[in-house]
Amino acid sequence: METKVKILVVDDDPKVPWIISEGLGERFEIESVRDGQEALSLLSKKTPSTQPDLVLLDIKMPGLNGLDILERIKKLDTGLDVMMLSGHGDTKNIVESIKRGATEFINKPFDVKELEIHIRTVLEKKKLKEEISNLKKKLRETAHETLIGDSESMLRVKNVVEQVAPSELTVLIRGESGTGKEIIARMIHNLSPRKAEPFVKVNCAAIPRELLEAELFGYEKGAFTGANKTKPGRFEVANKGTMFLDEIGDMPIDLQTKLLQVLEHQEFVRVGGINNIHVDVRIVCATNRNLEEAMQKGLMRDDLYYRLNEITIQLPPLRDRKEDIPLIVNHYLEKYSLLYNKDYRSIRPETMKHLCNYYWPGNVRQLENLTKQIVVRGDEQIIYETLKGPIPAPAAGQMALPVNLDDDNFTLKAKVDKVVAEVEKNLITRCLTKTNWNRRKAAKLLDISYRSLLYKIKEYKIID
Repeated sequence: METKVKILVVDDDPKVPWIISEGLGERFEIESVRDGQEALSLLSKKTPSTQPDLVLLDIKMPGLNGLDILERIKKLDTGLDVMMLSGHGDTKNIVESIKRGATEFINKPFDVKELEIHIRTVLEKKKLKEEISNLKKKLRETAHETLIGDSESMLRVKNVVEQVAPSELTVLIRGESGTGKEIIARMIHNLSPRKAEPFVKVNCAAIPRELLEAELFGYEKGAFTGANKTKPGRFEVANKGTMFLDEIGDMPIDLQTKLLQVLEHQEFVRVGGINNIHVDVRIVCATNRNLEEAMQKGLMRDDLYYRLNEITIQLPPLRDRKEDIPLIVNHYLEKYSLLYNKDYRSIRPETMKHLCNYYWPGNVRQLENLTKQIVVRGDEQIIYETLKGPIPAPAAGQMALPVNLDDDNFTLKAKVDKVVAEVEKNLITRCLTKTNWNRRKAAKLLDISYRSLLYKIKEYKIID
């Protein structure tokens, strides 16, 4: 049986609550009191389940007047709707009622049927506000969990995520800044058996080396100056859940040894401690750096690299999946229109074309920020102002020449060799992206030997 809407009538005239009860008692649960102090006392004792949905409050009453009562009611419950009733409907009272938080102002005498219309309008508005609030909350909760795009490259990424998420394999997510590496990490967590447990993120590049070890592994009391008490590290917080190590390529070499121990044995020692602490944590890492190059320079341990690289997910840059741009734009227009109570759900076709032709060096993050500005300002002209002089992307079937043809310091052969090298590098990079950084598949696609591909990756210092 549907619960009736509860209405509290506050009026010193006994005829008013009687008229309302007679006219609306079958459809609403009516409760009444004779003065403001009694109303405040009653409301203060109510629980959330017994609290009225609406208060009908008379302005002119002995003792505390309705305006003062309204102000006190709002202090008790800011979300409670209050409709003011008065036979003295002057402008001053109306303005003052609205200033103090009244939802609506009804003049006496009133027709009960008209009063019901006003009540239902107020309740409908309240319901709509609650729905919008819930939607906003849901949007905030899932703000980092949406991977948008149905291009071939993104469908491959989603497929890999769905395959590896239920496993316990360590995942390495690679891609340029702004491509959505954290989104992938959260998707892996949310699709895994660990989804009800913590998801803990640490940005290895954002924390100084001397603090990163303590942040990750915690410390014992007295381990260093200022360590006044024992503090658990992020790995302990993430126990049973997922640890996301962003910018893993920036982790200092000496800390990599300790991380390797966690990967191999699921245990570590706090800073200043002597006892091994065991944890059950799945590790997901991300980087925009060339880890192979970092290994050659001694900045990345070989054994850690191969341990992290059990599964690699390569995220393509936005410029390589421009067919997804309209989907991404429409998603963020919808999202921020709702969050900011705006109504900007679409943009002109010529503006969308301009967005699709841009190179997007900042990838999806740059596009999201621009879309947010469009919604807030309500003007898509900002696109043309912001994207002045875009970084040129080669047209289909063309390749930007990497040398200045007017430079006399290069022979024709040198110029041709440089152009060929650049074409090779771009083609190899695209094939690696297409095969999700599977070198053997890329070599087969390029119709070259696996060894030749490895040599060229090293020669051209390809960043994946």
